[in-house]
Amino acid sequence: MSRLKKAPAYLLITALLSSSLPIHAETFNSLPEIGTTAASTLTIEKELEYGDAYMRMLRASRPIISDPLLADYVQDLGHRLVANANDVRTPFNFFLIQNREINAFAFFGGYVALHSGLFLYAKSESEFASVVAHEIAHITQRHLARSMEDQAKKSPATMAAMIGSLMLAIASPEAGMAALHATTAASVQGQINYTRSNEKEADRIGIATLAKSGFEVQAMPRFFGRLADQYRYASKPPAMLLTHPLPEDRISDTRNRASQYPARRVEPSDRYLLARSRIVARFAGLESDAALDWFDRKLKKARGQQKIALNYGKALVLIDTGKYEQAHALLDPLLAAEPNNRFFIDSATDLDIGEKKYESAITRLQSALKQSPEQKVLRLNLAHTYQEAGKVDDSLSMLLRYTYDNPKDTNGWYMLAQAQGEKGNRAAELAARAELLALRGLWDKAIKNYIQASQLVEINSLDQARYDARIDQLRLSREKFAAL
Repeated sequence: MSRLKKAPAYLLITALLSSSLPIHAETFNSLPEIGTTAASTLTIEKELEYGDAYMRMLRASRPIISDPLLADYVQDLGHRLVANANDVRTPFNFFLIQNREINAFAFFGGYVALHSGLFLYAKSESEFASVVAHEIAHITQRHLARSMEDQAKKSPATMAAMIGSLMLAIASPEAGMAALHATTAASVQGQINYTRSNEKEADRIGIATLAKSGFEVQAMPRFFGRLADQYRYASKPPAMLLTHPLPEDRISDTRNRASQYPARRVEPSDRYLLARSRIVARFAGLESDAALDWFDRKLKKARGQQKIALNYGKALVLIDTGKYEQAHALLDPLLAAEPNNRFFIDSATDLDIGEKKYESAITRLQSALKQSPEQKVLRLNLAHTYQEAGKVDDSLSMLLRYTYDNPKDTNGWYMLAQAQGEKGNRAAELAARAELLALRGLWDKAIKNYIQASQLVEINSLDQARYDARIDQLRLSREKFAAL
């Protein structure tokens, strides 16, 4: 779905994130005043509210990768680990941020953000999973909440400032540390010490989760050790080392804990290899020639599944640059060998659309959906193909159902807005765009869109009643967001 990859990201910077882009005034004004209550204990319900609010900020400010195949992979990997974790109190959501820098962070409500650079740096799926397991442990052990509660006991007057700076620190370390220094030096030092304690606990629990999930536990100290060695004398270490310091005693501790488990070699899954190739092809910021060179160099030594994944990634670059004949030579054998592989089906769809072979893509996708009718990647692909083929009614039918089933998926709302616009349904287009704005915490703009939509439809119609009811809901959400 190369077209989704190029969709506008509505990058609007919030006041809690450090960036060179200008701050959008509405986003700034609608930010919740996190932690302004005097309560010293954060409930799980409050954590979920903070998590939802912060996720909306991230959607408005960071280049979140909305690619449905990659989203599926990280969600499945994350939930495999969560299924083997203890003390799970919240639902979990895993997502990717397009950034070559190595980093990952967890925040309230079970949200785990992973930089795409992790795919480029991790040398195995177990190493990648070790980072995810570590972040899961931060959430299950409520490290962020416990840290805030600890600070509140020491200095209740700084509770609001600590909450704001801590939430900033997990996503923008340099700015977060600067914000922390705005408090007292003693308060900052106490926070750093507490974080180091949290890190060791997250390592210990993460290693146990890795083992239960069937991954290689030695991958964690191996990954950490390589990261520490590479950046030991760097003047500007990656963000991950600012939020997750790696002193020697921590690396030694993970080695000792991992050695208590039987040594095992775990081959990376096919999906991990394909996801990694997809990252390199489309989300690593490489020019097409550089990406093709990367794949060609890797292919010289590749065998088995690694070779398949590299050929797949190379085919993606060829599709995106319009070299369809060369792409066919690589992709057709892969699809013939694995006709139900969603990565290959998705790429074959891009290839068919590029060559305007819409019926071929539609037939393939309809056949695949008969076997997996609720599969999100296939549903979005088919809706996208219908739009490209000019079958807007078919696309609308699918997208209306899809957005109902997946109200927090920006892909569905973006495509629905496009389809409604092509159909000439201006009110419905405004409503779909309003949902996108709401997912980014831009409440005033979302409400304005719905007001305009309500004015365009027939007075006292069902559509007007529905839009007016949604306006009321959004106003309540805005108030709740601001009162956090």
